[in-house]
Amino acid sequence: MIEAAQIWSYLTQGPLVWLAVTLTAYLIADWCFRATGRAPWSNPVMVSILIVGSVLLATGTPYRTYFEGAQFVHFLLGPATVCLALPLYTNLGHVRRAALPMIAGLLAGSVTAVASALAVAYALGVRGNVLASLAPKSATAPVAIGISERLGGEPTLTAALVLLTGIIGAICVTPMLNALGLRDWRARGFATGVAAHGVGTARALQVNETAGAFAGIGMALNAVLTGIIAPLVLHLFQ
Repeated sequence: MIEAAQIWSYLTQGPLVWLAVTLTAYLIADWCFRATGRAPWSNPVMVSILIVGSVLLATGTPYRTYFEGAQFVHFLLGPATVCLALPLYTNLGHVRRAALPMIAGLLAGSVTAVASALAVAYALGVRGNVLASLAPKSATAPVAIGISERLGGEPTLTAALVLLTGIIGAICVTPMLNALGLRDWRARGFATGVAAHGVGTARALQVNETAGAFAGIGMALNAVLTGIIAPLVLHLFQ
């Protein structure tokens, strides 16, 4: 046992061990997701978080140490977000034909996401930098963190809220849209991207290619619009 503890202590000093833990956790989570028939409640992102969190808790590893090893995954968030321009270009013809409904849906979704979150939090007594951290929670993580910093929020808290928003959205979106009787894959995907950013977009891609493309478009446009709307709505509550 002593030797095992010493070996583990030695391994955790290397940066690649936590990257390996992260990738292994996702592979396990993806296997579980496929084994359950892609059930929404077995979302691989959520399962990965539970696995990695359990490992960190069991080993007594602080988050800072973990992040130093797994930051390469974090770095890839930026290029991955930029790559979402590809669905926009590929589906440019569909976008042009549905431009007005998409603009209306984008405005409604972005304003509702920011205003409803701030209104509920304000009613519950949340103030200051915590309120500012909550404002951009429906934008994709790299953008949301930047907005939070500009608004005086806590980027770490914003990142956690963004992730939580995406996971809840990815779990709820399919049964909710089915219950509403929404069958147009463009509308389903766009709504998912606006409300649940990257995690929701990944879920939409798993369900339907067209839905995934429009989810990517919705996520990208919502990130831009949230940067404009969030400071204005936050100012009303401050």
